[in-house]
Amino acid sequence: MEHNVDEQLEALDFLLDQEPFKQGSGGSPQSFEQLNGLRSSSGFQQELQNYESNQVSSVIEIRPDSQREKRKGVPEVIFGETKEIGQIITMARTILAESGRALISRVRPETVVTLRESFQTYTICVREAAHAVAIYRPDYVYRSTGGHVGVISAGTSDIPVAEEAAFMAEVMGCEVTCIYDVGVAGLHRLLGPLRDLLSKEVDAIIVAAGMDGALPSVVAGLVPVPVIGLPTSVGYGMGGKGVAALLSMLQTCAPGLSVVNIDNGVGAGITAAMIANGVARARKRQS
Repeated sequence: MEHNVDEQLEALDFLLDQEPFKQGSGGSPQSFEQLNGLRSSSGFQQELQNYESNQVSSVIEIRPDSQREKRKGVPEVIFGETKEIGQIITMARTILAESGRALISRVRPETVVTLRESFQTYTICVREAAHAVAIYRPDYVYRSTGGHVGVISAGTSDIPVAEEAAFMAEVMGCEVTCIYDVGVAGLHRLLGPLRDLLSKEVDAIIVAAGMDGALPSVVAGLVPVPVIGLPTSVGYGMGGKGVAALLSMLQTCAPGLSVVNIDNGVGAGITAAMIANGVARARKRQS
């Protein structure tokens, strides 16, 4: 996706020029004494009461960032795990109206059923392994960027998080090639698939691993492209739930390995896609 840097900076400058962001204007207090005097005034107390009364509402306000993709090349993603279905539907409708598609991560099974009923005239793509949903307006046009991301999982238990990362890279326009169950417990399983992956000239690789989290370091020590370490909450007892994997990846001595948080497939997919899309734009300029 091509970006106009001037337009982005102009938009930011316009935002910061609005009143809530200005400082030192309109006779703002310059000392604690002045501030305390302002707070104790009857006018201030009345304004405070008015403000608080206006904030009381039975409906939670939502402000989806539907312009994020134009600004950053990264689409807004609705985190569905902790949201009520009504909130998800409202946010999805707002984003669909402005950008043509809505992406939802960590979707509960019962939520998928309701989404299908609520968006019957839209195209709904459910990625079951990733617990992710993409809803497309009928006129939405998918555009490939030319970027290519590889996704590797150490074990089959890491696949759901790896699939979440693959989902994000795909919706950001990348081709995605996945290799699963090639962890260090049987390192010989990695060599052939990794050779095939590199022959496809991937631009970045995501490696999802739990337990000891060793695989990302191994891969990063072998490949000539950036590697995103994705620790998963798979493991036993002490250091389990992804803690050992995260710390192991952070302590790597293999160059070119960056690490996201435990189970953060969305973050890993976004980062890898931004790298791959940047490389793809450079290729286009050179051709």
